[in-house]
Amino acid sequence: MSDVVLDVQNLRVEFPTRKGVLTAVDDISLQIRRGEILGMVGESGAGKSMTGMSILGLLEPPGRIAAGTIHLSGDRIDNLDDRAMQAVRGRRIGAIFQDPLTSLNPLFRVGDQLVETIRLHTDLDKSAARERAKELMREVGIPAVEERIDSYPHQFSGGMRQRIVIALALCAEPELIVADEPTTALDVSIQAQITALLKRLCRERGTAVMLVTHDMGVIAETADRVAVMYAGRLAEIGAVEDVVRRPQHPYTVGLMGSIPSLRKDVEELQMIPGSMPRLNAIPPGCAFNPRCAHAGPRCRAEVPRIESGETAGAACWLAQAGTTLNPGEAA
Repeated sequence: MSDVVLDVQNLRVEFPTRKGVLTAVDDISLQIRRGEILGMVGESGAGKSMTGMSILGLLEPPGRIAAGTIHLSGDRIDNLDDRAMQAVRGRRIGAIFQDPLTSLNPLFRVGDQLVETIRLHTDLDKSAARERAKELMREVGIPAVEERIDSYPHQFSGGMRQRIVIALALCAEPELIVADEPTTALDVSIQAQITALLKRLCRERGTAVMLVTHDMGVIAETADRVAVMYAGRLAEIGAVEDVVRRPQHPYTVGLMGSIPSLRKDVEELQMIPGSMPRLNAIPPGCAFNPRCAHAGPRCRAEVPRIESGETAGAACWLAQAGTTLNPGEAA
């Protein structure tokens, strides 16, 4: 039996407009195995969240999956209708979003929200569901559960609210959790607690996690593998240690070079010139070529790809030719 929980192959997401079709996700292929955390990283507009929303079946119209397949533990889910997908979300796929206040109803006690979710996806009665809610609150580190279960969301701190949201995502013991910027709204110390919690729960439960973030530091501390996205395409993928220490794509090199080091005194952080292209202005060839100091004629004419099925590699003609770059050389 395969331990692949999520298998995405050649995914393309499009948005038809009056001026033409915009491609938000272009030919993405990746897998996540049981008990593994895959980090999705890149600048705003890279397509990370759009990939996650596609997996959850939450694309806003007129957005649509135009090509490719999504399989969850062998079952294809990208072609399910809304009603069938509702049975998958929550039960088989959990979701954790950036702002816990948007995930929790301020008018209801957190215990009632947990109980409702548990009963929706399991056969437990109200009493058993309440006990299960208490267990989940303890598991995610909520103190004084007997008293706090009847509190409202506004009576919790931001970090504690996010722990409640994680408990909601775990209610039905899903196979996969899509965590979209789960620590962005939190301060650094709370971020570390939440990422450590996600990592521990993933290991203990064998849950697969897609962690969407713009923070390479969070990726380095939490994920097993990392997928770097740029302009809707997969720029690089591989084991976290390999990508962090030996990045192959000039964009990844630039991201790593922009992270402050505790070991070196640096007056100015390195930066990648320019900005992410708009969906209606993605250049031909490699989408990163206008920002890359190493771009050549082939980079401006042909789109480099990571072959479907590859677990490590970079969509870069330089990398595929064996050229090695050091952090900062992308600019």
